[in-house]
Amino acid sequence: MKTNISILVAFALAIFTACEKDGDIITVSGLESSELLASEASVVLTKETASSSVLALAWSGSSLTISNSSMTLPGSVPVEVIEASASSDFGTMYQITPQNNSYTFTGAYLNTLGKNLGLTADISAPVYFRVRSALGVNTEPYYSNVVSVSVTCYAIDMSLGLILTSGMEDTGFRLYSPDKDGEYYGFTGATSWYNWYLQEGDGTTWGNLAVDGNAFALSSETGNQWNMWYPGQGGCYYTTLSTTAKVWTATYMPSLSVSGDVTATMTFDRLSVKWYVSFTTTTDNATIKVTCDDAALYNKSTSTDDASAIAKTMGFITHADSTVTFEWNSASAENITIPTAGEYTLFFYLADPTSWKYSVREGATVIVEPISRYLFLPGVDDLISGGWTFDNYLKLVSEDDSTFAGAVLVNSEWGYQMTLESGNWTDVYKMGATEGTLEFQSGSNITAPAAGLYLIQADLANLTYSHTAITGLGYSGLNDAWSTITPMDETSVAGVYSTTVAITAASSWGFKFYLNGDWNMNYGGGNGVLQYGGANITDDASLPAATYDVIANTRNDASFVFLGDEIYIVGLNDTWNFTDVVLTKSSIGVYTGTAVITAASSYGITIQLDQTWNRYFGGSFDSLTYLGGNITDDQSLEAGAYDVTVDFINNECSFVKQ
Repeated sequence: MKTNISILVAFALAIFTACEKDGDIITVSGLESSELLASEASVVLTKETASSSVLALAWSGSSLTISNSSMTLPGSVPVEVIEASASSDFGTMYQITPQNNSYTFTGAYLNTLGKNLGLTADISAPVYFRVRSALGVNTEPYYSNVVSVSVTCYAIDMSLGLILTSGMEDTGFRLYSPDKDGEYYGFTGATSWYNWYLQEGDGTTWGNLAVDGNAFALSSETGNQWNMWYPGQGGCYYTTLSTTAKVWTATYMPSLSVSGDVTATMTFDRLSVKWYVSFTTTTDNATIKVTCDDAALYNKSTSTDDASAIAKTMGFITHADSTVTFEWNSASAENITIPTAGEYTLFFYLADPTSWKYSVREGATVIVEPISRYLFLPGVDDLISGGWTFDNYLKLVSEDDSTFAGAVLVNSEWGYQMTLESGNWTDVYKMGATEGTLEFQSGSNITAPAAGLYLIQADLANLTYSHTAITGLGYSGLNDAWSTITPMDETSVAGVYSTTVAITAASSWGFKFYLNGDWNMNYGGGNGVLQYGGANITDDASLPAATYDVIANTRNDASFVFLGDEIYIVGLNDTWNFTDVVLTKSSIGVYTGTAVITAASSYGITIQLDQTWNRYFGGSFDSLTYLGGNITDDQSLEAGAYDVTVDFINNECSFVKQ
């Protein structure tokens, strides 16, 4: 439907370059109702897909013409708004302003929209969308068709704020807002000048206001925030963050002192946010108190200047339910009674902001280095990398047993060391009195084997390690075939293997990968991630019967992927479909094609392995990650035609301008 709309002289003066003379009436024609399409009929949202693109809307545009050919229409005409509602009559709605004729929802944003529309978590309900188009304010609107998408939201917990690294990765630590009002607090363990963000349950991410001289001021605007940073002292901090006042604070706690019948100083375990001390009482019913007498508060007024920090004291109070709280006054500390004389260890567990705990255990406790997800191997490949780095690591196998394992390309001149923290050159494990044994913070470098690919295993509880040369990788269990281990082919990258397999049906018990044809040296896992000794992999259950190339990378994070004949780059030019950029297989693991860039993408791109939206790679051009965040490297490319290559052997993507 087309119409002519008269524009008032005042409006014309505001939006057009000029009028020939007073009283001219400029008319615009061609505005019509859009045809709206949705990429999905139903969406089930999960926290795991919060940062992923889950729904795209696209609609047709109008071809507008202006009655005076010497004038041009501004880019702001027509004004288009997406309206979303939980009811088909749009009685109550939310409005979204798009940048062009398409809009893509991340899981977190769509989940928040559903929450605001009143959807109930874990129950599928329709969300209705339409596009309203108009030439300007107070002009007749035109509405697109209505599309309905069934959305299943997940529960949003606004009581916990996730502490993210400067790279937006979840650290596993939290701040707590008991009233779910954006007022958060908790204890943290930070290194010197530690960089971080806080992400709320609805996906809102807070960082520091991107204006010099505004440390401890907050912003949730992506283009107007830096990461926050702690002061120059590493250790324990009591942290508060107010999304209402848009400020945060950090109170540094250099030490906790024990006084009373025992005098001692507690030790802080930063990686687990835990304080502990061992002591001996000589009489029954001995009493002790715990205080922090030298705390220092940093906030917006002090910035990170140590001399300006505000002196504070803290008194800790234990309770019958094994919880511990504190008051801002060391005199408020209450007695802890030790019923029987003897040797004890006192612990304060402060990592969980919802419930700080304490315990008193009999006997002195020797604290071993806390377990992390990785065991780094500086020096293991210095003849390859040219120096000692933390780029190679083993993955945690069992936290209970303190064991790690992984495939490593070894080529070492001086031997190597092991450490649980990247960048930590002090808390390292070296070789003990004999090869195969470890010592913590002593000994000599671990003797490296001859150059090659090895399975390295480490047991930090029993202080042992081993090297096993890797001769190959195979698989068993696909199509329920468990009688043999089928070898895979080596690729150009050490530790990466490939094969082609025809899947006829989902395996009843899953499948595994095996090193050296040995049933005892196996990788399980799931969702694209390999875990040494892990449970059987069941990812094949979600695949249709077809022939696939399988790529398995045994090194570092260790991963696997099933690939077909085509892959799809979506999100380029803000177009989220499976037709614009289709890459075809040129060799196992390598896909090529062409793409034309007309404008920087608003939300980045993903590499979809099929048309389900469930299997994709994100990350960055030089480090593709299965189910990773959207790739934004394309945003720096200039407009033009490109030859595109995606290499799953090296997990790289390249755009080369034609």
